[in-house]
Amino acid sequence: MKVVAIHQPNYLPWLGYFYKITNCDVFVFLDNVQYTKNSFINRNKIKTPQGAMWLTVGVLSKGEYGQSISETKIDSNVSWNKNHWKSICQNYARSPYLDKYKEYLESIYQRQWEYLADLNESLIKANCDMLSITNVEFIRASDLDLSGKGTELLINICQEVGADTYLSGFGGVKYMEEDKFRESGIELKYYNFENPTYHQLWGDFIPNLSIIDLLFNEGDGSLQILRG
Repeated sequence: MKVVAIHQPNYLPWLGYFYKITNCDVFVFLDNVQYTKNSFINRNKIKTPQGAMWLTVGVLSKGEYGQSISETKIDSNVSWNKNHWKSICQNYARSPYLDKYKEYLESIYQRQWEYLADLNESLIKANCDMLSITNVEFIRASDLDLSGKGTELLINICQEVGADTYLSGFGGVKYMEEDKFRESGIELKYYNFENPTYHQLWGDFIPNLSIIDLLFNEGDGSLQILRG
């Protein structure tokens, strides 16, 4: 059985994104679909003493209606990378594992990125390294040069990478055309992820934060918590 999971390349994704990665053999960054403004593609949340705070990467979208994620450029006129890295270091300075993982991320935030998809992919792979997720193959949908939309595109990707099983979040039940998967001979599997509770700084637990909140607080135990 070869399991494929497909998702847009999000910015510093939440735990459920990486749970999905741990349960597949091939993970495809769906970067050839339309960019959605102010979605998790260019922002996510960390925890501060005042509660959850958004980290948002500014992008050039004016006059670019319909552009794909792979075509979306970062606004180089804003020092977002320095600001994000400063916010991360300040708010996790007291976390027990910040120093352990800083080098994985610091070099990424020191670079000048042109395309959002490149940044996000690098951060996702760095977080996989920190989680010790090493047995997954990563592919960009834009490199496959496939046509189709919705379920058709997902099936085409599965067939192109030689997968016989497609892994979808439970929310996919609402829009997935299951009969097309059956007709193509690809098994459709759903999973339902609930954000686990773990140790956090700054008072009451806040779910659905970026994966770095788990890593900086739980360190080597993060993957077990994620899978558990």
